Amino acid sequence: MKTYLDCLPCFMNQALRAGRVATNDEKKIKKLLDEIGMLIGKIPMEHTPPETGAIIYRRVSEITGNADPYREIKEKNISQALSLYPELKKKVAESNDRLLTALRLAVAGNIIDLGVGKEFNIRDDVEKTLHQKFAICDYELFKQELNKAKEILYIGDNSGEAVFDKILIEELGKKVTFVVREIPIINDITIKEAKLIGIDKIAKVISSGTTAPGTILDICNDDFLKIFVNADMIISKGQGNYEGLSGTDIPIFFILKAKCSVIADNIGVQENDIVLKGINL
Repeated sequence: MKTYLDCLPCFMNQALRAGRVATNDEKKIKKLLDEIGMLIGKIPMEHTPPETGAIIYRRVSEITGNADPYREIKEKNISQALSLYPELKKKVAESNDRLLTALRLAVAGNIIDLGVGKEFNIRDDVEKTLHQKFAICDYELFKQELNKAKEILYIGDNSGEAVFDKILIEELGKKVTFVVREIPIINDITIKEAKLIGIDKIAKVISSGTTAPGTILDICNDDFLKIFVNADMIISKGQGNYEGLSGTDIPIFFILKAKCSVIADNIGVQENDIVLKGINL
C-alpha cells in the first residue's frame, strides 16, 4: 500500500507519541520532531507507511537512547491479555463455531495498537468485537484453504494481540510458523514476547528480519522469504502487515480492524470495521 497525504501528519504524531514514551527530555523530543519534519518532505509517496515507520522509530531510539521505549507497556498489555486467556478459551469451547469465534478473538486483539494513538479497553472491546459483523468475511474461503494446507505461516503484529493469536493458532489444527519482528518497534511482537506468551510451545517462532512496524519484503531475511513464497497458507495480522503486503501477488488472508480512514478506504470498508479478507486466491 502506498503512502497517502493523510499519512504525513500521522507520521509526526507517531514521532511525538514515541518520543514522549521514550524520554522526558524536551530537547531530544524537539530534535526528533525537527528531523522527522525534514524527512517527511522527502518521502516517496509510493513507499509503504511501514518503510517510513522504520526510519521514524530508529531515530526515536537513536536520539533518546531508548532502544525499547514501549517495553513496560508491552508487558502490561500481555499481562492483561493473559489474564483473559482462560475466559476466552471457554468462550471458544462453548461456541457453535469454534474457528469463527477464535477468528473474532484474533480480530479483537488487533485493538492493542499503540501506533495509531487510540484508547482501548481490552475486555470491553473483546466483547464488542465478538458481536460485531465483519465488513468483509471470506470465512468459507478461509476454511477451504485451511483444509488443504499442511502448514500455516502466521505473521504476527502487536505483543498483547499475540495472546489472542495463540487462541486462533490452537484452533487451526495445523503446523504453524509464527513470524515476529527482528527488533523492538512500537509494541510489535519480537521473539522475546512470543516466548513470554508461550507461542513457542505451540508453533515454530521465527523473525522475518524486518525492522519496520510491518512486513516489508525488501528488508526481510532469506529464511523468511523462502517460507513466505512457498507457504501453503498465509495469515497476516494487523494494519502494518496489510500496508506492507497488500501489493504482493502471494495468496494471503488479512485479519484486522480498520483503525484509520486511510486503511479503511484502501480496503473499501468503514473506519473501525473488522475484516477477514483473502487476496490472490
